[in-house]
Amino acid sequence: MAEAPLPAIRSLPSWLLGRAAARGRALVADALAAEGMKMWHHVVLSAVRDLAPVAQADLGRGIALDPKDLVGILNDLQAAGLVLREPDPRDRRKNAVSLTEEGGRLLKRCEKAAREANDALLAPLSTAERDRFMDLLIRISGTDG
Repeated sequence: MAEAPLPAIRSLPSWLLGRAAARGRALVADALAAEGMKMWHHVVLSAVRDLAPVAQADLGRGIALDPKDLVGILNDLQAAGLVLREPDPRDRRKNAVSLTEEGGRLLKRCEKAAREANDALLAPLSTAERDRFMDLLIRISGTDG
């Protein structure tokens, strides 16, 4: 079924950004699925690598993920041998999370897959256009990169 022509809606930057974001998420999700990973699992692995050893609560706050959801993801990652949860040496009441060697290897493969998916998303743009597009996205997203 063809989409109804909604030119007023489809000309809005917010609608176009939403479509581009959905396409980007789908490309990355498919690439990660080929590695046996889900998006949030990849986010958590990446954050653990960057912050490790990190208290579980700090990890959740750092990626803005609900603690219950984080526990489920960490359970999955630990069961797969990708992360370790051990008592935090600074505060034994907390768990510190770190990557295993296998987690690090998988994360590298996932990062490569995600880069390739993003390259596919931006394939219609020249290198200069990609750089400019990224600068503009950073400005309008309210992040500092």
